[in-house]
Amino acid sequence: MTAVPSPTRVPSPRRREILDAAAALFAARGFHGVSIEEIGGAVGISGPALYRHFSGKESLLAEMLLDISERLRTSAVERATRAADGREALDALLSGQIEFALDHPALITVHDRELGNVPEPERRRIRRLQRLYVEEWVTVLSELYPRVPPPRLRAATHAVFGLLNSTPHSAGELPRDAMAALLHDMARAALAGLVNGR
Repeated sequence: MTAVPSPTRVPSPRRREILDAAAALFAARGFHGVSIEEIGGAVGISGPALYRHFSGKESLLAEMLLDISERLRTSAVERATRAADGREALDALLSGQIEFALDHPALITVHDRELGNVPEPERRRIRRLQRLYVEEWVTVLSELYPRVPPPRLRAATHAVFGLLNSTPHSAGELPRDAMAALLHDMARAALAGLVNGR
C-alpha cells in the first residue's frame, strides 16, 4: 500500500499530472462518480498501473488536498515575509489566493465537496494546514487593523476566501487579468469594512 506522502514532498511531474486529471474529474462528476480506470484513462495509463502511484482514490484525494493546502500556506509565509509593510503583505496574500482561485477552480470544488472522503488522519493534517494559512492572514490584518479583535479578523479572512473562491462559478466570464483585478478590488473593499466595526 502506497502511503500518503508528507505535504512537504513535491509530487513528481507524473503524479502532478494524475492529481490534476483527478481534480478535474472529481469536480465534474464527484469523488464517487469517478473510477480509478477513468482517472488512469485521462492520463493515458491503465487503472491497475495507477496503483503504482497511489494506493487508491482516497490516497489520491488526500495527497491532492494536502498538497494544495501546504502550497498555499508556504506561499503565504514567503509572500508576507518578503513584503515591506502590512499593506504590501496583504496585497501579496490577495494576489496569491487569486492566482490559486483562477488557476485551480476544480480544486476549490473538490475541497468544498469531497474533504469528508479523505481519511481522518490526513483530514486533520489538511485542517491544521488551513488553520495555519488563515493565521498568516490574521497576522497581516492585525498589523493593518490593530484595534480589531482576532476573531473578527479571522471571520473577515474566511469571508474574503468565499469571495475569491467563487471562481468555479465565474470562470471565463472575463479575461484573466480583468478577473484578477476585479477580485483584488472587491476583496480590498470587503476588508475595508473592518474599520467600521459594529
